[in-house]
Formats: sequence, C-alpha cells, structure tokens
Amino acid sequence: MINRHNWRSTVEAICIPLAALLFSLLLFGIFCALAGADPFGVYASIYRSAFGSWRAFQNTLLRAAPLMLSSLCTALPARLGLIIIGNEGAIVVGGLGAVAAGLTLSTAPPTVVQIAMAIAGIICGGLWIGAVGALRHYRGVNETISSLLLNYIAIALLNHLVGGPMRDPSSLNKPSSYPIAQINMLGDIPGTRVHYGLIYGLIACAIAYFLIQRTTFGFAARVAGGNIRAARIAGLPVGKLTMMICFLAGSSAGLAGMVEVAAVHGRANESLNANYGYSGILVAFIARHNPLAATLVAILLGGILASGGSLQRSHDLPDATVLVFQGLVFLVVLFSESLYGRFFKEGSGVRGRESAVTV
Repeated sequence: MINRHNWRSTVEAICIPLAALLFSLLLFGIFCALAGADPFGVYASIYRSAFGSWRAFQNTLLRAAPLMLSSLCTALPARLGLIIIGNEGAIVVGGLGAVAAGLTLSTAPPTVVQIAMAIAGIICGGLWIGAVGALRHYRGVNETISSLLLNYIAIALLNHLVGGPMRDPSSLNKPSSYPIAQINMLGDIPGTRVHYGLIYGLIACAIAYFLIQRTTFGFAARVAGGNIRAARIAGLPVGKLTMMICFLAGSSAGLAGMVEVAAVHGRANESLNANYGYSGILVAFIARHNPLAATLVAILLGGILASGGSLQRSHDLPDATVLVFQGLVFLVVLFSESLYGRFFKEGSGVRGRESAVTV
C-alpha cells in the first residue's frame, strides 16, 4: 500500500532540488557568458576537473569528506526545526582541539593519538554547537543568529591561538601551530590519494540517518520539530532533545575539523577557515536534511569546488568563480523551498477523491 501523499512528497523531494540545480546551472552559464567565457566550455571544464578521470574524482572525494560531516551540523538540528549555521565555527574549534590533543600526546602510540584527536574534535565541536542549543532552549536566543556570531568568535580564537600561545616560531609568513608528527597523521585509503576522513564522513552520515529515521530518539526529535507544544504535552523532554541533537550536530563538524588538521594540513592555521562549514549548509539544504542524500550532494559540490583552478587556467575566470556558482545554487535552493506542496494540491471531484485513496 502506497500512500499518494507520501508518493507526491517523494517526487517533490527529488524533482524540486534537481530542477533548482539545473536552473542554477542556467544562471551560472549566463554569468560566465557575461564574463566573456563560453558557458558550455565552462561546464565541460567543471566535469573534467571533478569526474573526468580517477585522479580528478579523488580530488573531488578529498573535498567531499569534510562537506559530509559539516552538513550534519545543519541537517540534524533541522529535524527539531532549528536553523543552525555555525558549521564553520565548529570545524575551527574541533580542529584546534584535535591539534591540542595531538601535540599533548605526541609520544603515545599513533592509534592512541588519532583516537584522542578524534575525541577532542568531537567534544570541542559538540560543546560549541551545544552552547547554541542551550541559548535557544533556556534563554530563547535565536539559534541562527547565535550560531552565526559564534563562527566569528571561533575564527578570532583561531587567529589568537596560532598567532600567540600555540604558534610555532618557524611559521613566519603564515602563523601556525606546532605540527602534528607525521606518524600520527591519518593515512590514505590503500590504492588512493583519498584520506580516511572520507570513511569517517560516510559512517557518520549512515549513523545519523539510522539515528533519526530508525530509533525512538529520532522519532521524538521529529515529533518535537513538527510541533513543539504537542511534544511537551506528550511529555517529551524537549530540552534534552535540543541539547543532544545540537551536541551531535557540532560533534560532526568538529570531527571534520579534526580530519582537516590530521589528514590535510598537519597543523592549525588560517587554512582551517576554508569555508567548508558554509558549503556544508548548502549541502544540507539541497539534501533536504537527509544524511544519506547529503553524501551524494557533498560529492557533487566537492567536484564543483575542485574545479576552481581549472576555470582560472582554461577560461581566465577568477578562482572564486565556483563560489559564485555556489551562491547561486544556495539562493535558488532557498527559493525552491516555497514550491513544496504547490504542484499536487488537493482538488475537488475525482482528483480530490483519488487523493484520499491508497493504492
């Protein structure tokens, strides 16, 4: 038995985001044409840079890993009806926590150091976004504004620490922390240039999906997100749900920060503020806050981000052109939110009667 309402919702969940991406491509093509580049040539360059070869696809996967983890920072609270955009801040503090743990335990066995860095990143990111949930629940502070402002605080904290207490004196042109020992870094998946952060991202998204869709905790969160007053009347612990969801959301982004320092940079510096957090927001919205869908969207967006250098070399476009594309996608996706429920309205007569029947 398939409920027609569920069928319509599924069709909309697939078709509307897809249409939004296609329309974004059209707008981006117009932008490229106005900039003096051939839109079809630009599209071809993006494809070649992202998916045109195994080497290109590995570059895409390298960028997709932090996007998967970062997207959960927005996708999980959205189940409670919270719009949190503090992903970038959670990544930064998670990276700082991971570096601190890695340097403190530098003489321990590599496996112990890596586990400690992961735990430190998870805890730091979780507490950072957990503070947003606490402000929302106990003081009524808007979570969108508070999480956005915490991004700037995290970046300021990063600049202070790597330019002061944690600074490596040998880092002259680019203030950085002391490096993590090479033996303690995350390695690459055998046979590839892709680090194990991709595995972390895939596992985290799978766990998040199971938690939200297949457990009583996830059901309670979805009920609270649908109608918080009804949830309270039913006796659900809305405050605990808010705190736990926000902690899990922040811990995912904090793990992304750990992956960046332990698999890519090897130390904390301004490279931690690489806009993966803001891109993760876009991934979450395109995926309709579905953790499994976020893995595919992260790969798609990772490919777009990987093509920036190619557009600069082949079409004389600025490297930041991909950010223009990203911004267009975000705007169109936000607009497309108003289209849900408009294409299959309940009618009168035969259609109205059919809509109430299951097949």
